[in-house]
Amino acid sequence: MARAFLFVLDSFGIGGAADAERYGDTGSNTFGHIARACAEGRADREGLRKGPLFVPNMLSLGLGHAAKTATGFSIDIGSKVQLASAFHGAAQEISSGKDTPSGHWEIAALPVRFDWGYFPDTVPAFPADLTEAIIREGEVPGILGNCHAPGTEIIERFGEEHIRTGKPICYTSVDSVLQIAAHEVHFGLERLYEFCKVVRRLVDPLNIGRVIARPFIGETAASFERTHNRRDYSVPPPEPTLLDRLTARGSRVIAVGKIGDIFAHRGISEVRKAAGNMAMFDKALGAMDDAGDGDLVFANFVDFDTEFGHRRDVAGYAAALEAFDRRLPEALARLRHGDLLILTADHGNDPTWHGTDHTRERIPVIGTGPGFGGDIGLRTTFADIGETVAEHLGLASGRHGTSFYATIGGHA
Repeated sequence: MARAFLFVLDSFGIGGAADAERYGDTGSNTFGHIARACAEGRADREGLRKGPLFVPNMLSLGLGHAAKTATGFSIDIGSKVQLASAFHGAAQEISSGKDTPSGHWEIAALPVRFDWGYFPDTVPAFPADLTEAIIREGEVPGILGNCHAPGTEIIERFGEEHIRTGKPICYTSVDSVLQIAAHEVHFGLERLYEFCKVVRRLVDPLNIGRVIARPFIGETAASFERTHNRRDYSVPPPEPTLLDRLTARGSRVIAVGKIGDIFAHRGISEVRKAAGNMAMFDKALGAMDDAGDGDLVFANFVDFDTEFGHRRDVAGYAAALEAFDRRLPEALARLRHGDLLILTADHGNDPTWHGTDHTRERIPVIGTGPGFGGDIGLRTTFADIGETVAEHLGLASGRHGTSFYATIGGHA
């Protein structure tokens, strides 16, 4: 029996990207800077966490070795003996951008070799004809925002006016995205979803990667809170991904978290969602229990990115990593002969960095499974991950990426 499990720690980059300068991110290192802050006591928070970063289970899978491969230097967060059945390495992204679709599509063996569309950092940010079409075809009295902004900040700024006027809050960032915040009750959750579908169609000619519904609750700026009913409306991948190849041959792809949205629900057999990383981990464990021969469980743990990276919350990010690490043995205990587990990321989001956006970084590629082990070095594309999973599950090689299956002891 061959099964595969891909766990993406959303935004958990490990620095060292060769093209970071192009993105203004030279020196960014999500893992390294969090670890350093913890070691120096700058990530201590009463009632949350204290002291050096404690992630012994990920270290036993080779996280420290992966960081050294990515950056060329060691991070002193304590010693941990690596499991004999663990493998480790790092990967450099070749896709355009440093956002979620680019990273995940490349992990699934389809690099993004075209340029996404972006909105300028001006006020207004959106072209006038697009704004007019959004208002007209979305049947709203107008829009608020129309600028670059962090999500929580713009809801605080415009939320009360949104409730009074019924105008949705539309904003963007350095990513190829148009985000729409609206109140779950006063505007309506289903209405927000339908509105986003209209906007998705309108931004297609601009090659915008995602339209994201950002629902919130509360009655005043002091009480507004985003809910976990976020939904992403992505452009479908231009070629078959690993997920398409698997479902085409009859295998199941169980998507945990926002994976289904990222791939526009193409190549997805089943979606399982929950609110928060720990509830998502429960869903991932259930999917592991249910997966059969030839199946893939593809899970995204989004809180690292949305709750801590974008909010530049070092202590919160560190605590989330430690919480994830504490649950990891539950996944390891479910592995049986023929299973392959890979932990990775889709980009960086260094909480010590300037601004509030993603950072261009290399990603860890660590994992385990009965009979596996070794050093895969620095991979030149995330697509090597997808091709390794493909070989493990008995698929023919795809057009992008090179499998490292033989390097870790696999025999197709």
